[in-house]
Amino acid sequence: MADNNTVSPIRELTVRAIILGGLITLVFTAANVYLGLKVGLTFATSIPAAVISMAVLRRLQNHSITENNIVQTIASAAGTLSAIIFVLPGLIMIGWWTGFPYWTTMLVCLIGGILGVLYSIPLRRALVTGSDLPFPEGVAAAEVLKVGEDDSSDASGSSNQDNRDGLRAIVVGGLASAGMSLLSALKVTAAELSTTFRVGAGGTMVGSSLSLALIGVGHLVGPTVGIAMIVGLLISFGVLLPVFTGGELPVVGDISDVVSETFAGDVRFVGAGAMAIAAVWTLLKIIGPVVRGIAASLAASRARKQGEHVALTERDIPVKVLVVGVLVSMLPIGWLLWSFLSGTGVSHHTGSLITLSILFVLLLGLIIAAVCGYMAGLIGSSNSPISGVGVIVVLLAALLIKLVTGNDDGGHPTALVAYTLFTATVVFGVATISNDNLQDLKTGQLVGATPWKQQTALIIGVVFGSLIIPPVMGLMATAFGFAGAPGAGPDALAAPQAGLLSSVAEGIFGDSLDWGLIGLGALIGVGVIIVDEVVRRASGQRFGLPPLAVGMGMYLPISLTLIIPLGAFLGWFYNRWADGRANASTAKRLGVLGATGLIVGESLFGVLNAGIIAGTGDSDVLGIMPDGWAGPSQWVGALVFVGIILGVYRWVQARSSRSVVQEERTTM
Repeated sequence: MADNNTVSPIRELTVRAIILGGLITLVFTAANVYLGLKVGLTFATSIPAAVISMAVLRRLQNHSITENNIVQTIASAAGTLSAIIFVLPGLIMIGWWTGFPYWTTMLVCLIGGILGVLYSIPLRRALVTGSDLPFPEGVAAAEVLKVGEDDSSDASGSSNQDNRDGLRAIVVGGLASAGMSLLSALKVTAAELSTTFRVGAGGTMVGSSLSLALIGVGHLVGPTVGIAMIVGLLISFGVLLPVFTGGELPVVGDISDVVSETFAGDVRFVGAGAMAIAAVWTLLKIIGPVVRGIAASLAASRARKQGEHVALTERDIPVKVLVVGVLVSMLPIGWLLWSFLSGTGVSHHTGSLITLSILFVLLLGLIIAAVCGYMAGLIGSSNSPISGVGVIVVLLAALLIKLVTGNDDGGHPTALVAYTLFTATVVFGVATISNDNLQDLKTGQLVGATPWKQQTALIIGVVFGSLIIPPVMGLMATAFGFAGAPGAGPDALAAPQAGLLSSVAEGIFGDSLDWGLIGLGALIGVGVIIVDEVVRRASGQRFGLPPLAVGMGMYLPISLTLIIPLGAFLGWFYNRWADGRANASTAKRLGVLGATGLIVGESLFGVLNAGIIAGTGDSDVLGIMPDGWAGPSQWVGALVFVGIILGVYRWVQARSSRSVVQEERTTM
């Protein structure tokens, strides 16, 4: 008799999947590093990797949906780890490093990434299988994998027809969003619309990204998150920004610089304070499910040892392996920290600083993993305010280090700042990976993957990414340098997040950080938590105001904050229409697939565009329109954007109606 506990019925973690995932990683990670350092943005790699994987593996024998899932998992983990660039260049900006030492940089990425995978394992049961978080990109990737998988087992052909319709919906949405992105790159249409205006004695701004991918994300996350983000937007741009700019604006002339600088330098720190309180509250609420998830994982491990059957989809990496892995990881972290401190002006604090940092990584890492996983579940990995998490991590690390050392920098003013950034880099590695891992595990859940195999693939992806990131970062530092660093030239890369986090650390040790802003944000966060609890109890849990989504709405630029809720309401109206159809479930699924296509097309074009930019060194290489077209491009962009949205939704509605007729003919 076959042992069902050890034999997998389908191909999954295969050598060819690992090789293909590694090759995709090489391209995507390099492109992400360059793009992130150039403009402060990175693109999600899971969906493009899934599309490429399907195109390659479907030509080979015995391919499967779970094997494709492994490919996108490896590429996704490595691509996400490239967000480490949001912290590490700060060491060059403050003059502590002149380049990126390969082995030090590689090990920091590797250890932080592996810890991110390990910390996210017990969160899978709490946030993926045991919650109703939408996980928009995880759902989108699963739908891509599903419609790309041949299904000829259904003799009636109905499944094949559904898959063909679904594939058409993804293609239509993908072509639409890729076309919009191309027009933006060509400068035919603007990438976003924004304007500043006066409100009493102050000023504010309003704007919207013309991103169809964000419309797709909004459709998938739903109106509850959308409304919460609008509340955050109104707090920041409707109240705080006009108040903070009051009396600071020039009497006549352009006010955009003052408004933008006030948002970046003041309002975002209020948003960070609100996010910090919301994150603590969120953590308290999910501690119960996390503990139950760990208990369930332990129970599953014991059951397997006793010979009981445990479903493939419930088999995680054993908790004992997880605990040993986390504890063993502290040894190389300690060595890296000792090596970093050796010979510096603060080396006389080596023992206390290393002890503090290890405890910081060990304890805060799990908290950050939970918070980032929750944020990714709310609005997706690409739009999750990971730099806001970075601000919180650097704040806490700097405060603790300042407490332990008494601000004694040993005659090196930047020594404590550098050590803070180095410690924060490890935790940030945990944050970036957990921000993506749970999205991938959601995809795996939807396609029937084996968790422990996918978790192993995530670790493999981290290894690939860690090997690639240091030389690419070193190349960027040598070829361009970083803005604000000693000797930086006019073509230096902005690396905006690294600059922000460096400024935060310097502000703490220099006693120049405005704690009133963060405290105000914390008070606002407490108020939002109270409102959320009252609304949920009054509505029987039907409605709510997720505090973390409100905090994200306060922290994120208005171009992101506004467009996601727009997509959420479009999806809500579409689903209301679908509820009135005879094939409501099919119509809703086509709506999800159309929204998925919007994400897929923009993601794929992002990969292509990043490669072109990296190859030429010119971020506007595709721009063909003269500078005088900038004004008209905004109106053209708005019209094309609205037209494409209406066109895609009308096409999906028409296709849904047509499927009703086809089903009726089939049953006659």
